[in-house]
Amino acid sequence: MAATATGVFLATIDGSIVNVALPTLETSLHTNFALVQWVVLAYMLTIATLMLSIGRLADMIGKKYIYLSGFIIFIAGSALCGLSNTIGMLIACRIFQAVGAAMTMALGTAIVTEAFPPTERGKAMGFIGLMVSVGAVAGPTLGGLILSRLTWHWLFFVNVPIGLIGVLMGFRFIPNRRHGEGEKFDLAGAVALFFSMTGFLIGLTYGEAYGFGNPLAIGLLGLFVVALVFFILIEKRSPQPMIDLTLFKGNLFSINLITGFLTFVCSAGTVLLMPFFLQNVLMFSPGLTGLLLAVVPLSMGITAIISGSLSDRFGSRPLCVLGLVVLMGGYLAVSTLSQDITPLGYALRFLPIGIGMGLFQSPNNSAVMGTAPRHRLGVASGLLSLTRTLGQTTGLAIMGAIWAAGVIAVGGPAFVGDTTTAPAEVQVAALHSTVMVIVGVIGAALLLSLWAWWKDKEPAPLAE
Repeated sequence: MAATATGVFLATIDGSIVNVALPTLETSLHTNFALVQWVVLAYMLTIATLMLSIGRLADMIGKKYIYLSGFIIFIAGSALCGLSNTIGMLIACRIFQAVGAAMTMALGTAIVTEAFPPTERGKAMGFIGLMVSVGAVAGPTLGGLILSRLTWHWLFFVNVPIGLIGVLMGFRFIPNRRHGEGEKFDLAGAVALFFSMTGFLIGLTYGEAYGFGNPLAIGLLGLFVVALVFFILIEKRSPQPMIDLTLFKGNLFSINLITGFLTFVCSAGTVLLMPFFLQNVLMFSPGLTGLLLAVVPLSMGITAIISGSLSDRFGSRPLCVLGLVVLMGGYLAVSTLSQDITPLGYALRFLPIGIGMGLFQSPNNSAVMGTAPRHRLGVASGLLSLTRTLGQTTGLAIMGAIWAAGVIAVGGPAFVGDTTTAPAEVQVAALHSTVMVIVGVIGAALLLSLWAWWKDKEPAPLAE
């Protein structure tokens, strides 16, 4: 658990630690924001497009050495990022670093699932959830601290000693188990999936920046659809597919992936909008904004361990439903935010969101991994990580677009392309309408979860 948690923590923290440094990078590397944002985007895109292929490969040849190789690549990539002196070199090194991060993120959950008995799987998933939450909180905080004392290069150098400790622990403690020896890797399926995910993620990014009517955005999203159709056709005909489509025949597996995706769409939307609300509308300082934004991940991490243990005793479905109910209540409370809200009022409204996410995520992840066969744990783990990444990317694009449309609808066309300068009352009105859309999405996830609970009896844990 310690070896795996180190990898999860580092990969998570590096997804956000650089965000706070983008203005510094723009100045230091003599570039512009349109290019410097690819320091973050290239990292996310690489991870998202590789995770499922890595999961399948690990099911074939074993997880331990792929995971450790990813750790080593991540460490080397971090060192190279720290040594970069041009924006092009930094982006290239971030892609290399992300290859290693994808290998650790795709397999961490699978390794933990194999290591723990079914009666303790929920508790283990809760601890992994805690590491994700701590990484999400620590990223911007640690990044700001490093930038205040050292140069931006140390944002990457700090990974090296921690990563080396993780590699040594991994060699010593992670078991080497193999389940799919003699199978062939589905290269055609992997290529089709790569182009599909690339089209989807870059298409959303361009759509958010330049409008979804932009020809390039339309073309990229079209590539996503075409490549996805080809991928499904390839998988149906392949004797040894990259993703065994029979996994999706079970209601528990499919519904939990869908509901997990929807919750990440919603959480990403609030992550995008709240900094603007806190600083532009409430005029809070960056320091206070950072503390308030930590309410959700901290409460989520603490609750995740408790809910994971409870799911081992009472099953995952009741806790998933309860988590979605609390989450929906939290977003309804957020819809009452106003221009004169106090820091305490803000924290009390967002606390149920963190608790609801914590109640939901650990049992949800445990249920997905518990229904996957042992020889498909790598793919199942990759799917879980992919739904998180796709959900966050989709949420940033769609909720950002809805909020911008709300600002323009209330404030008028004068704010097209400059929504953050709209008057406070206009931004608040747009925020309310966006949060109500989020409430509707959570409501849909709750209905799906209730339907699955009614239709399915929870399967017995897999035998060791």
